[in-house]
Amino acid sequence: MSHLSRLRGRWSLPIVFVVLALVGGTVLWTRSEDAPPPVSTRDAVIDVPESPGNSQTIQIDTTLYLPAQTPAPAVLLPHGFGGSKASVATQATELAQRGFVVLAYSARGFGRSTGKISLNSLDYEVKDAQKLLDWLATREEVQTDGPGDPRVGVTGGSYGGSLSLLLAGVDPRVDTLAPVITYNDLSQALLPNYGATQASSATTPAAGSSGDVGVFKRSWAGIFFSAGLSGADGTNPGREAPEPGQEDDDPVGNAASAAGSVAAQGRQPGTATPQAPDACGRFTPEVCAAYTEVATTGKASPATLKLLRDASPVSVTSGIKQPTLIVQGEQDTLFGLDQADANARQISANGAKVKVVWYAGGHDGGSPGASLRGEIADWMAFHLQGKGTDPGTGFEYAVQGAFRTNGTSSLRTVTSGSYPGLTGGTATERTSLPLEGREQIVVNPAGGNPAAVSSLPGFGAVLSGSNSLSSRLSIDLPGQAAVFSSEQLTSQVLVAGSPTVKLKVAAVPGQPVPAEGAVLFVKFYDADQNGNRTLPGAAVAPVRITSLPADGSPVEVSVSLAGVVRPVESNHRVQLVVATTDQSYANAETPAAYRISLADDAIQLPVVPGTNVVAATSTTALWGIGIVLLAFVAVGVVAAFRRRLAADVDPELLTVPLVIENLTKSYPGKLTAVKDLSFRVEHGQVLGLLGPNGAGKTTTLRMLMGLIHPTEGGIRVFGHKVTPGAPVLSRIGSFVEGAGFLPHLSGTANLHLYWAATGRPVEQAHFEEALEIAGLGNAVNRKVRTYSQGMRQRLAIAQAMLGLPDLLVLDEPTNGLDPPQIHQMRDVLRRYAAAGRTVLVSSHLLAEVEQTCSHVVVMHKGQLVAAGLVEDIAQGGGEATFKVDEPAQAATVLRGLDGVQDVHVDGELVHAGLNGTPRAVALGELVKAGIMVDQAGPRRRLEDAFLELVGEGSSS
Repeated sequence: MSHLSRLRGRWSLPIVFVVLALVGGTVLWTRSEDAPPPVSTRDAVIDVPESPGNSQTIQIDTTLYLPAQTPAPAVLLPHGFGGSKASVATQATELAQRGFVVLAYSARGFGRSTGKISLNSLDYEVKDAQKLLDWLATREEVQTDGPGDPRVGVTGGSYGGSLSLLLAGVDPRVDTLAPVITYNDLSQALLPNYGATQASSATTPAAGSSGDVGVFKRSWAGIFFSAGLSGADGTNPGREAPEPGQEDDDPVGNAASAAGSVAAQGRQPGTATPQAPDACGRFTPEVCAAYTEVATTGKASPATLKLLRDASPVSVTSGIKQPTLIVQGEQDTLFGLDQADANARQISANGAKVKVVWYAGGHDGGSPGASLRGEIADWMAFHLQGKGTDPGTGFEYAVQGAFRTNGTSSLRTVTSGSYPGLTGGTATERTSLPLEGREQIVVNPAGGNPAAVSSLPGFGAVLSGSNSLSSRLSIDLPGQAAVFSSEQLTSQVLVAGSPTVKLKVAAVPGQPVPAEGAVLFVKFYDADQNGNRTLPGAAVAPVRITSLPADGSPVEVSVSLAGVVRPVESNHRVQLVVATTDQSYANAETPAAYRISLADDAIQLPVVPGTNVVAATSTTALWGIGIVLLAFVAVGVVAAFRRRLAADVDPELLTVPLVIENLTKSYPGKLTAVKDLSFRVEHGQVLGLLGPNGAGKTTTLRMLMGLIHPTEGGIRVFGHKVTPGAPVLSRIGSFVEGAGFLPHLSGTANLHLYWAATGRPVEQAHFEEALEIAGLGNAVNRKVRTYSQGMRQRLAIAQAMLGLPDLLVLDEPTNGLDPPQIHQMRDVLRRYAAAGRTVLVSSHLLAEVEQTCSHVVVMHKGQLVAAGLVEDIAQGGGEATFKVDEPAQAATVLRGLDGVQDVHVDGELVHAGLNGTPRAVALGELVKAGIMVDQAGPRRRLEDAFLELVGEGSSS
């Protein structure tokens, strides 16, 4: 019996144990990740009346999502403003996978649907939705509760959420609904006034005051109107909000791309183009006139306020008796928590079941993530299918804590048995926090400019995802803001809702009082011990005081600040700021001065006690602990087995840097990344590993470094078989797929930390040589986060050269380097190999490989297609080019040589296929014939040979 066979026999039982443990753990870990049920779709265009009593029709573009089993309850899924049915495709598919028939559609004026936008008018968009319910009732795939009565729920976000409320309020066929980040009263949402002479009697957490004449939300309204003009998805959040237990490697990058898609995108694909230019775009004349009025004057007439209110859920909430799940975002300067609070109060007053969820997103922070969408689906499943547990009528809100090192904030959920203050419920608790500050004078500049900054509508996703941006964006201008502050808190206060405060506002005698009234913006700040302030949710409470006495008599105003969720930590202070301007609103244009003071020396902070809920991974975590324990056992067994394998040495190859024999790597699904690959690399060679994307280069390098196991064959480095953790790997220096530098440390510190991790003596590191190679100068002492791509690349190569390894493996070493640096790197690699070491370079830059490498290996589709000297590979079939003084005579001489073919003249050049005839022989014959040869060389470049070898050369 061979030594290897005895080894296998001795270790077979432990290996079987390890494999069974790991497989069992994997099965348990992935037990819930079965393939989702199939979903099919049907597109349809449905005709609906253009207007009440009109025989003309418009077309509504729809897609019906069908589950695996029908008939089934239906879900109507309207989209947000500026979107289309494509905007909700992901959620529609998920709901269909849960067993619902889902009808997604483009509202009139959006997508490919025709008609004009009426802002969810009861006579237009709501009538359209009722026609869609009629259509669903005729479908055999839809479960019905009676003739013409489909069993149906409605859910949608923003504009779509409003539609769900309006439809439920007028059509009892709706069985349940889940409006998301939407409004109660559009006139109050777009022209808010959070100040009133009397405090609100509502006892819910986020009830807002509603003064008579509001302050126009100019920026958001402009985005709204632009979305109606162009079809751009201007008000929908461009990314998913964070959820408990979720990680985000690049929150700012993701948020930035999302914000860009929200604020700067053009017309959506599949959007109908207006037939002719129209200043009103796809809006009805009435809506267009209303916007023009408010945008130009900053105020709304009674007719405009009526139009907005009639198209709002507040006009029908008295008729909503269906179970309602209200989902609102905590990062939302468009539709704040007060809008959801009003919907909850009004629907609950009808005796309906209401559950409220505040999540860490919104129009400024992202749409619901997969977990919250699943919660909405659970709500539908219980109320339409009778499946699952009763979701109840509780309240849950997300709490964002401190920012982690990767820029994301920690997140947890707090749940309460009910939403405080609803009919028959307990009123919201409020903590009184004393404020300090004398009376202060603030000035409103002429034209309302310059203005303070609190938010950037359309870009809130960037700001909510970045600690530095969120803390630095809010700017209050000197002379325009009064500041009142608390003492440092002795313990954390978790604010959940709308803080309230009473102010005294008075005109400065002798100064003009604006005819439109005094406009102020009240803000709630969290200030840490270093003076850094955060404006939670970028929330601002605009206030308009219409009757301010010119003699300086004060007016007392009760202000309900914008709703927020914020854990104010101990040693932090609460700051109340009253400003005269905000760039997101229509500011008062008349210059004025006001005296601001506290009418009550305390701010009332809403507190909703509850239970902290961690991400639903506790069972998985227990299984994970078990797997980790098994892994410890596996590590011990495998380590012992590996030590035995480390003795697998071929004495005849002890001086050969690298030998790869019959190497194969296959993955599940019959994917073979590397197949039967064999080559060897000798001392002093600089070998280029070439191949198109997917050729198997990186897989080969990963096996060379012991990161993954080959399926068949093997790799030997200086005669030792390569396995994970093999001691011979210490003779390899590598840079493959990123160096993993710590951004907060300097380049020097990163190199020292890397070498310390090897456990080898410091004197063997050769730091000076490595730093000289990096060529970073004094920048090596700067933090790596400040480095450019090229600087990181040079530092990574220097790290790979620490210890001057005998075999250096580099993946795309010149990526990010400028031409002088590439030239320098070329010389470095050549000198490194000339000292008796070996270099293996994987690169896509064929010209660089041709100039740098002595040998080349070409892979294609996981297999070896060519190997040898660079010159031999480039020459291929022996084609040569000669630059001569007598081209015609030279061509005659070459044609007379045995084996030479395809000779032709190109100006001073003569090309010939030598077909095995040495180029030196051909050159000698030309000289004998008296022909002066200026240049002689191969006709092809390495790039030409490479393209031919991988089948991508010219076919001509």
